[in-house]
Formats: sequence, structure tokens, C-alpha cells
Amino acid sequence: MADATYDALIIGSGASGMFAAAELTAQGLKVLQLEAGPAIGPADFDAANRPRQTDINLWQRAKATLGGQGVQARAAFFDGRMRHLFVNDRKHPYSTPKDAPFVWIRARQAGGRTHTFGRVLLRWTDDDFKVASRTGKGVDWPIDYAELAPFYEEVERSLELYGQPDNVPTLPDSLYAHRAELTGPEQQFKAAVEARWPERKVVTWRYIGPEPTRVLRPLREAIASGRLDIRYNTIARKVLTDASGKRATGVEAIDTVTGKVQVLSARAVVLCASPIESIRLLLNSASDRHPQGLGNSSGLLGRYFVDQLPCVAAGSFPAAKGWSTADTAPADPFYGPSGGVYLPRFVGKDGAASNDFAYQGSIGRSRTAPDRPARLSFFGYGVMAPDPDNRVTLNPRRKDAWGMPIAHIRVKIGREDQATLERELAALVETVTGAGGELEYVGSPLGLREMGRGAYPDADPLSRLAFRALFKKTMVMGAAIHEAGGARMGEARTDSVLDRHNRSWDVPNLLVTDASAFPGGGVSGTTLTIMAMTVRACRQLAKELRG
Repeated sequence: MADATYDALIIGSGASGMFAAAELTAQGLKVLQLEAGPAIGPADFDAANRPRQTDINLWQRAKATLGGQGVQARAAFFDGRMRHLFVNDRKHPYSTPKDAPFVWIRARQAGGRTHTFGRVLLRWTDDDFKVASRTGKGVDWPIDYAELAPFYEEVERSLELYGQPDNVPTLPDSLYAHRAELTGPEQQFKAAVEARWPERKVVTWRYIGPEPTRVLRPLREAIASGRLDIRYNTIARKVLTDASGKRATGVEAIDTVTGKVQVLSARAVVLCASPIESIRLLLNSASDRHPQGLGNSSGLLGRYFVDQLPCVAAGSFPAAKGWSTADTAPADPFYGPSGGVYLPRFVGKDGAASNDFAYQGSIGRSRTAPDRPARLSFFGYGVMAPDPDNRVTLNPRRKDAWGMPIAHIRVKIGREDQATLERELAALVETVTGAGGELEYVGSPLGLREMGRGAYPDADPLSRLAFRALFKKTMVMGAAIHEAGGARMGEARTDSVLDRHNRSWDVPNLLVTDASAFPGGGVSGTTLTIMAMTVRACRQLAKELRG
């Protein structure tokens, strides 16, 4: 169908791209989807002969670094079995200021980072969408929770989440197809925390189970419709417009296997490439009509880029021994069990949030001897203050393997962010130790603090030394892998890049529905909100195209 006329052209097949394809094909439209990486399937998830990671995972990280994945190997959860699901950093370089390191964890294959993320899907609230109205900080989204809630439900029905009703004001319940459970130690922890601090709630993860085909349901349905063509190993390097510059006509793309450059046309273009890639593509699409980048009449393209403020902690829970999974999902030999605890924002007056951070973790799920204290680990996420100088630009002096200018990423922690991180760390230490846990270390971009027996007390001396040395390169901005912003939605074209339906103010048939559209960063995973926002935007696009 090389000469076909398409209604819509989607860039990317990850969390947003798959739901864009599902929605537009379900509306009867003919769609072309470009995926920069290869198609993958069950054979790419064979767990045989692939060693499982250890706690520090030093040798697998070293091997990946030697193979060209020095940045990807710094992901907190990096596992050598999954190396092929991350990019090669030599082919995909980027730059940062020397005083503002950023780890850009990336994937290029069918499904994008849905193969490497933690599979936790959480709703956002008006503590996120109306943050300026509630706190005086940041900027309000042009939509609110009530407007997005029906689309959250549609996504949750499609993905059949695991979870349980919790009735927590700062974390709306989802629709669950299956029940999630806490381990015994997690139940003990929950009881201790909520008895001492009633405003601090402990709930189960809300997550998706393993998919045997390795293609999530939305993309499977789009393919089955017969209205979707997918071109793999195809990179979009420019979005093209008509002579007026007011209508997108398609993209200029390059086949990464043959090197052939081609023009692909459609009535509308939907960017779902992930935040940094979508911004880079728009900046690289500059023209006489759009000299500062496509859709950048406000001058804000690339600005107000954020990630969540990360912190990490590990230790033991002496009140319980050994380990168990409590995973109610079918076993997955490649990924292993899922599940754990989540501590949303603390509940304040009238049910609104009283803080600007949250935690995800597990207790008693890591393998340990039956007579040893259960292990615990936590990862924290805090709201980063909006800063127009935190931005993504192009580095004209360097190019990637396909001749495109690389992204230059500036995400620097300010004074307000430092204060947030300090509160985030203090509350984590207070909560874990107050509930009976014993911490061995806590850390963040502010540094590493060892406690008790120190970090990984049972690991070999070389691994412990390497962990301490590499921590400051690993626990930097980007470590949360919840980056957002840079092409934010808004109520007016003067202070945003997109309107309330994710349409470019300057080029209305150009949509951006990945997290670059977010006006703020939140405290929990971006994935579920990306998916719901994409369904909403693409449903509106379908109405316009049919009209």
C-alpha cells in the first residue's frame, strides 16, 4: 500500500502510539504508523540462557557499557536479559550541560518502552491537573480530572488492570479486571503506617499482567482492523507542511536498513515518539514559515521540560522473614513477578494532597533466605518546579547515526526542587523506620547516605565500591524515567504549544499526544495519563477528519 492515501500518520508505537492507532482505526480511518525500531514478538523474550540480575548487577552493567549502552546501563532496574530492548547509545547520542547530567533511558522497537517500564498504571488527579489553582505553583492544565476520567476507564478496560479498591482521595481508584494482593510483610507495613499516620495510605500496585504475544491489546486490535499499515525501522526526521505552513501534509522519513529517504503523506500527523523525540522532530522541522521549529510561534517549544525528582532507598524489615511474591497474575519467566506497595500523596484538608511526592516499593518480594529479615526497597517521585530554562534544544554540532541533529537536554535542579527532595527523603526515612523497617541507604541527586550496615551489606566488596562510585552518575535527573513537557497544552497560543485537544496552535492537523504535551510533571507514572489523553485527542481528530 505504498501509494495509499492515509487519513492519519502516527509517529511511534509505544504507549501513546498504540492507543492512537487503536482509536483512529476503530473510527474507520486509514492509518500509517512509523516505528523507528524493529517488530518484535515472543522470540525476543526468551528467558533461557539469560542470567538474572543481582542486586547491584555490576557485571551485566559493565558488559552493556562496553557494548555501547553506557547510559542505558545506568537505569535503576537495568537487567542484562533486556539489553536488546534498550537503544545503543553510540548510535543515539545526546548532550547535556556539564553541571546538569540527565540519563535518557530509551527504547526503539514495536511497543516502545512498554516492554521495559514497571507496568504500574496510576491515574492522576486535580492535584496534578489544577496544581496552580490548588497550590499557586506551576500551571493548570486546560482539562481536569472529570474530563479525562471516562478515557481512563476505557484504557483500563482494554488493559485489564490488576488492583483493588482503596478509596484514597489523592489516588482515584481504577477499574480492575483482577485483584492485586500485598505480601504478608507489606500488610504489616500498611497496618503500621496507617495506624501511626492516618493521612499516609499504603495501597497495592495497579498494574498490567504479562502479555504472551508481547503485543498489547490496543495494537493487536488496530492491526486486526485491516486499516493499519506499520513501517518498521523507519525514522521520521521532518514533519512537512503545505505552502501556507498551516497544514501538515506528512513526513520525510528514512529507512534505517536501506538508508532510503522518502516522503509519506496523510491528512493528519500524530506525534507519539516520546517527549524528547517529539520535541526534537518538531525543532528539526523548521522551515521558512516556522523558522524556530514547527508549531513554535509561542517560543515555548522545548521549554518547561521536567522529570520527577527521584530518590531511592533499600533495607530490611525484621518483623518478617524470607520472601514471597503475592503476584496474582500468570507467571512470566522473562519479567518475573510484579506487585508491591504504593504510597500516594499524603491526604490533607478536604482530601487534597498535603505534599508533592509519592513512593513505590516492595517488601518481602526479593529473594532471601527463609530465616533472614525480609528485604525492602522504595523509589520516590517528587514534583519538579516548572522552569523555562529547563528545555530540550538541538545540538547542531553533533548528529546521530542517521544524520539528525542530536537533542541537547538541560534539566537542572533548582532551590525549590532541592527543598522538595529534602522533604521527600525525610518523609521516606520517617515512614519506613517508623513502621519497623531498617534502612541501609537512601539517595537522590543530592547524594548517597548510608545507614546501619551500609548499602548492599551482603554484596562483595568490589560491587559495593562500584555502587558507591557510580551512584552519582546513576541517581541523577532522568532516573525516574517519567520525563514530560516541552510541548505543553494550554488555553492560549501565547503560553503553550498545543490546545486542549493536543492540536498544534499553528498547525491544527498536527497532534502531539505523548508526555511532551503535559503542562507539569506529577508524582506518579505518566503512562496511563498518556494513554487516556491520546484516546481523547484522537477521538476528536477522527470527528474532524470525518467532517
